Amino acid sequence: MNQQLTAYVNGRFTPLEDATIHIEDRGFQFADGIYEVVACFAGTFLDLQPHLERLQRSCEGVRIPLPCSLEEMATLVQETYKRNPFEDAMVYIQITRGAAPRSHLPQGELTPTLIITSRNLPKPSDAKLASGVKAITLQDIRWKHCEIKSIALLASVLGKQEAALKNADEAFWLDEEAHVLEGCATNILAIIDGVLVTHPLDHQVLGGITRNMAIRVAKEHGLSVEERPWKLTESGLTEAMMSSTTNAVMPIYCINEQIIGDGKPGKTTMQIRGWMLEAMDALRRA
Repeated sequence: MNQQLTAYVNGRFTPLEDATIHIEDRGFQFADGIYEVVACFAGTFLDLQPHLERLQRSCEGVRIPLPCSLEEMATLVQETYKRNPFEDAMVYIQITRGAAPRSHLPQGELTPTLIITSRNLPKPSDAKLASGVKAITLQDIRWKHCEIKSIALLASVLGKQEAALKNADEAFWLDEEAHVLEGCATNILAIIDGVLVTHPLDHQVLGGITRNMAIRVAKEHGLSVEERPWKLTESGLTEAMMSSTTNAVMPIYCINEQIIGDGKPGKTTMQIRGWMLEAMDALRRA
């Protein structure tokens, strides 16, 4: 795309190619920061307030003061979307503790760094939807506060690399008892004995906004939902799906070379996806 993109950086909008931060920003030095990604459909945001409330919880979890009120943040997010040429967009918000001479212990009162960018919202291909995705599992090597949406994502980078080496799309983390937690960049849900099952929210699982939407529409259409620890070895497992801002929900046909169900996108998975897409289309018409 030839049109120039615009970013918000610390109080001003600037061409994306000119957007910079200090080399001693603690986000760069220590991954000392948090982030959010919000989908926008034709100018209407999907669950913006829950995203901003999670942003606030993440800041509180790492003791970074919010650089502005949530109302001001919502205005900045909307303005960033308007300044970029995408009808359907994903708006990225990042807050770090700020810039300071390198020291593990933050020195004095720092001014947080706030960055907001907007990009085209990627969507899965028709071919990928028709086949579903392939995944692997890995022993969880992440830190013990996954409920905080931290920019410290090296473990997820390594997990994605391991998945790619095995020609898979995603890697899902397992706890010490082999319960399935979440993916490197997704939540995971399953259909077990006709029930939508996903791990409960705790320090091992991020409360995904899209995960919440999948659960909400499932309940609205009469599906039973259980938030409990679960394993891939459960006999009633017939479908699996992953959720994220860019995927809504995507069917998973294979994990660790184990075919899920009949190896095709599950009927209930695609129903849930359809219900979610209907809600997103309603936002476009709003």
